[in-house]
Amino acid sequence: MNEIVNLVAQKTGLPADKAQQATEVVINYLKDKLPGPLASQLNQFTGSASEEGSKGGMLDRIFGEKAS
Repeated sequence: MNEIVNLVAQKTGLPADKAQQATEVVINYLKDKLPGPLASQLNQFTGSASEEGSKGGMLDRIFGEKAS
């Protein structure tokens, strides 16, 4: 998910912490509004801080963040 946060920061000029918050708000909104199976895929794609034992989502694995 860091890749999305970095993109938000770059495109908006927000500091990293504010870009992180904005990204989390949007992703959580989407998770709430999408049907269960799609929300689950979004969790897998972005990772979820609330998932116990999470080693990061697919974005983190693709871009090498949160190495296991």
